[in-house]
Amino acid sequence: MSRLGSRFHADESAGLLLWQVTNRWQAAQRAVLKPFGLTHVQFVLLASLAWRTGDEPVSQRELAHQAATDPMMTSQVVRVLEQRGWLSREPHPDDGRAVALRITDEGVTLVRRAVVAVEQCDEEFFAALGSRAPAFASALRTLRDSQG
Repeated sequence: MSRLGSRFHADESAGLLLWQVTNRWQAAQRAVLKPFGLTHVQFVLLASLAWRTGDEPVSQRELAHQAATDPMMTSQVVRVLEQRGWLSREPHPDDGRAVALRITDEGVTLVRRAVVAVEQCDEEFFAALGSRAPAFASALRTLRDSQG
């Protein structure tokens, strides 16, 4: 047992390992997104909106749920994305209390370019997993879905 009273060695703690890997992955993502003028959360919200955009309006609450982001933080980031001309906010046709989000043509162009860099970054980052990558993604989905 360590002086901390933990029953784990640091390299056996799934939580610590996840935190360490996440920090390294986020640093890599920040680096590839910097030339696009996007933060990681801006990219995630813009890409999530691009995936959802069709004829149906997307509310900020729905976007936050899909991206698993805090609704208040989502609202702040959406305002920045709107100021930059990458999305628009309009009255929601079905809910007077909500706004409908739409990605602009400029936003689509930006996110299409950025997604190529993000996916390349992911491929390089997770390459060490080799053939275990699909099982790793499955395990992450299990954790995500079990946390509600």
